[in-house]
Amino acid sequence: MPVSRQSATRFIIALGTISLFSDVTYEGARSVNGPFLAMLGAGAAVVGIVSGAGELVGYLLRLFSGMAADRTRAYWPLVITGTIINLVAVPLMALAHHWVLASALIVLERAGKGIRTPARDVMLSQAAHAVGRGWGFGLHEFMDQTGAFVGPLVVALVLHEAHQYSLGYAVLSIPAGLAILTLFVAIRFYPNPARFEESAAKQPSQNGGLPRAFWMYVAGAGLLAAGFVDFPLIAFHFQTKSIVPPGQIPVFYAVAMGVEALTALGFGKLFDRVGTPTLASGVLFSAASSPLAFFGSYYVALAGVVLWAAGMGAQQSTLRAKIAELVPQEKRGSAYGIFNGVYGVLWFLGSSAIGILYGRSLAAAVSFAVVAQLAAIPLLMMGRKLS
Repeated sequence: MPVSRQSATRFIIALGTISLFSDVTYEGARSVNGPFLAMLGAGAAVVGIVSGAGELVGYLLRLFSGMAADRTRAYWPLVITGTIINLVAVPLMALAHHWVLASALIVLERAGKGIRTPARDVMLSQAAHAVGRGWGFGLHEFMDQTGAFVGPLVVALVLHEAHQYSLGYAVLSIPAGLAILTLFVAIRFYPNPARFEESAAKQPSQNGGLPRAFWMYVAGAGLLAAGFVDFPLIAFHFQTKSIVPPGQIPVFYAVAMGVEALTALGFGKLFDRVGTPTLASGVLFSAASSPLAFFGSYYVALAGVVLWAAGMGAQQSTLRAKIAELVPQEKRGSAYGIFNGVYGVLWFLGSSAIGILYGRSLAAAVSFAVVAQLAAIPLLMMGRKLS
């Protein structure tokens, strides 16, 4: 099969299809994980810490799986292993009858994603080289978030009809199976995605460490992570404060995922033209979302969720694309791993802090989230000047 923009696009769509089914599975689960933990007896601090711990484990594993990807070039085996762990954990939630077991499965699901993500992102960056970094990552994120839009709606429908969280988790075994099937089909047709960036691969390796611009960029992204309010805590707030009926919380999450999908596509295309300022504008959306989501009534809270999603769409479509621009291909797996490791540690610390602050002062929790996100903008712009 000749290397072309069309074949690269088809490969990105193949990866996007795997992500679509995967996101139906685990984002459907994540839309109700917070209320489910609350039903099992967990408090706000536990919800915040569990959410952060899951991300911490997942992102730290990316550090090691990223280095393994660079060392072995075994991209597909890493993706297979991580995908199976990631997706099998979700239906097992149907068997959890204590918040400790449910929390362990939430962390396991994130761990699987951590194993697979750097290798997948390297392959995605190779194909995106032929179509535009921002557009390639934006297209993948669009498909990814389309699945994230559908998943919560599926769970919301189950909850509306059966009022059973366990059945909602069990139904998600169907898209999980479809994701794994699609993965093996993609391997059959695209065994060696490195061919999409053959010209870059033939360039001599760069000696020394990663560029200074990368480290500045990582520092800025770390602050974004520290100020990121995970949806389980938002959902916990909606339910415990009776702002949103329990059956509508997954619908709110589905709306967020739909908005994130559309903004990812638009911001990805804009990134290819403008660059880092595209990401900075997305940070403003994200920072503005927390006051609305936590202080607002029903419709104001919905507006906060929409801004939360728009900020996430901008960040998810551009963060990975920027790394592909800053780092040569032979170091990209490690770069994604380091980036995600730092991101995950600060996400855990920030999520835990926000969860603990929430139980003491809602204003303090929101202020922490807003200040941390806004503080990232100068670092991102400084990284742009160094690149």
